[in-house]
Amino acid sequence: MTPAGEIAAGDILIEAGTHLPNSRLSLGQPDSNGWTALNGTRSAFETEVREAGWTFFFMAGKTRTAVFGFDKQKTLRTALKRLIANVKSQNCNGIEITQVIDKTFLKVPYVSVSAHARHLQKGLTFSG
Repeated sequence: MTPAGEIAAGDILIEAGTHLPNSRLSLGQPDSNGWTALNGTRSAFETEVREAGWTFFFMAGKTRTAVFGFDKQKTLRTALKRLIANVKSQNCNGIEITQVIDKTFLKVPYVSVSAHARHLQKGLTFSG
């Protein structure tokens, strides 16, 4: 997440309370949705997960949402809530933001956000 707390492409969020493979992995503070942004790079995180014998599953199929609104922060929060609801319905505990685009339709601003569900767990077989 950006310093202003906005979501951006490349961000990975993990559901608060998700068990992590070791203490070297660190997450930020949970936001109002109960999800936490990953500190550090995705590649370092995935390497540590793999070395610990865990798997960070990447779910096929992109999920998208678009939210209209003049308040960008509120619009982004609403979009994130929708994406999180979709990810939870897939029994996943992570989300990777792939695209955030600001647009307008008939002079009304909106944000379009795309993401992939991710799931962190011990072992190689998905058991969401």
